[in-house]
Amino acid sequence: MQCMIFPLAAIVGQETVKRALLIATVNPKAGGVLVVGEKGTAKSTLVRSLAEVTGEVKLIELPLNATEDMVFGGLDMPYAVEQGERRFLPGILARAHNHILYIDEVNLLRQDFLGSLLDAATTGVYRVEREGISCLHEAACTLVGTMNPEEGTLSPQIIDRFGLYAAVSREQNEADRVEIVRRILAYEAQPAEFCQRYAAATEGIKQQVETAKSLLQDIAVPEAMILLAAQMCAKAHSAGHRAELFLLEAARAIAALAGRTYL
Repeated sequence: MQCMIFPLAAIVGQETVKRALLIATVNPKAGGVLVVGEKGTAKSTLVRSLAEVTGEVKLIELPLNATEDMVFGGLDMPYAVEQGERRFLPGILARAHNHILYIDEVNLLRQDFLGSLLDAATTGVYRVEREGISCLHEAACTLVGTMNPEEGTLSPQIIDRFGLYAAVSREQNEADRVEIVRRILAYEAQPAEFCQRYAAATEGIKQQVETAKSLLQDIAVPEAMILLAAQMCAKAHSAGHRAELFLLEAARAIAALAGRTYL
């Protein structure tokens, strides 16, 4: 069986984005990631490559044409027609519980639709009230969005809901650009062989993520780090206190990825 996912370990550069994605994978409380960059900078490739290193956690992609019924769920029409009874049919958000929900071109979604997704991911639950159905579902998922700012922006209120913001930049180094093209051509020619070449590195990242998850629960936040986070966020004129919380949770994930149980 051929591997169709370009390995994370094979992506040249973009170390900041890779780290942000791993932080969000290890610690959902870090608030997910918004990956921003111009076209052709491997935003989608970076996110989709996570599927090979997240273990039991699945990467669930939201289709661009997804309707509210598809996402939040609604009336199971075939069942209603056959049985004459109303039954709730869970949507993509219910399937994403305890997993990663990836939204490509997140800035093209309706703002109210996106806001509802972010609310559900933050609170861990969402309620559906429609067509005579009232259901409460769990939806504690990690949101990862990608966007090209040339195609539209997000409101500050929406951006504030993402814990991490990772900017993808084009590679300017000639040698790196040559290596990127070389690897893409090799992958397109023989994907299975190419993936096998990076299998050991991919497994190493997967083990690092699993170890970090097991260490995370033992990492406490000392008073000094809370003070430092508050000072940094105050200096940055952050509105509210979500920034401090995301910052500290990201720090816990960084420590766990480094194999530490302390900040």
